[in-house]
Amino acid sequence: MNRDKQQTKVLAQGKYLLATRFGSIVYIAGMTPRINGELIQSGKIKMNESLETYKDSVRQATENALLAAENTLTKQEKLEKILNLNLYINAEDTFTSHSFVADYASEYLFERLGEMGIGSRVAIGVASLPNNVRLKYN
Repeated sequence: MNRDKQQTKVLAQGKYLLATRFGSIVYIAGMTPRINGELIQSGKIKMNESLETYKDSVRQATENALLAAENTLTKQEKLEKILNLNLYINAEDTFTSHSFVADYASEYLFERLGEMGIGSRVAIGVASLPNNVRLKYN
């Protein structure tokens, strides 16, 4: 799998592992939309804003998750399948388009990995997230 962006390392925001591997299964920590440790968007997702406003954030968090998983592999290995995607969305109470926001993550994974990038998925609206991030990908 070729990385098409310069970022090759995701930075932890605390004392935890970004990804943990057990055999052939990789679990990732909650990923936020950061580039080299800097948050690119924060605040609640709003009902009156275009969903396109959030596309870059979702794709960045997804890229970070993929990078964290890839960094557990040897050079001879590759990811075989995305099994599950959980997207936690910091949204206003009236926001109801959670699954459409999560579509940006699925779209990114499909672009990068093809059919193996599509697994089961859940999009969950929450009242808040750490550091007021808009979303957290796990």
